[in-house]
Amino acid sequence: MQIRTMPVGQMGTNAYLLEDEHTGTAAVIDPGAEGERILAQAKADGVEIRLILLTHAHFDHTGGLSALHRALPDVPVYLHPADRARLGDDIFPALDVPTLPYEDGDVLQLGGLDIQVLHTPGHTPGGVCLMVGDALFTGDTLFQGSMGRVDFGGSYEDIMASLKRLAGLPGDFRVLPGHMGATTLERERRTNYYMQQAREG
Repeated sequence: MQIRTMPVGQMGTNAYLLEDEHTGTAAVIDPGAEGERILAQAKADGVEIRLILLTHAHFDHTGGLSALHRALPDVPVYLHPADRARLGDDIFPALDVPTLPYEDGDVLQLGGLDIQVLHTPGHTPGGVCLMVGDALFTGDTLFQGSMGRVDFGGSYEDIMASLKRLAGLPGDFRVLPGHMGATTLERERRTNYYMQQAREG
């Protein structure tokens, strides 16, 4: 398993290429902008994009979808139904590509990799984290030393419950968030004020 991080767009959203080097396949996670650049990187890496996965539907995580869909019209795009239901305003802009639903507990296959879906509402109603191997893609739920804001269609109570759930996962993970740098789950358990508050709540 290889992971390529690509900050894209004016907000520096982390788009990820999750690659199974054994099968030459890849998933794009949160193509927030610069779809052509993501396509070019996949080509340079010698991988075929098979999945496009959205942790949530805010504009800065979906802006590159159109370019990807034009180039890859048969590649499925996954989005939680609770965010799909919100589409159509400035914060959750309408998408011009079809999406498939995924729910808590679903497992998607990418080559030899299993991608488990964790529904983690709070930043948005349909926010998800994606767990594969030792990696946890947290979207805008959990950041290094922080958490996602809740004033763009979210809920403080829900994100606290989601952080508590993430803190309770067994073992450690590489945390790959939607913005800023990577961290680890154990580091966030020890140092993240919001996660500590969630665990105590």
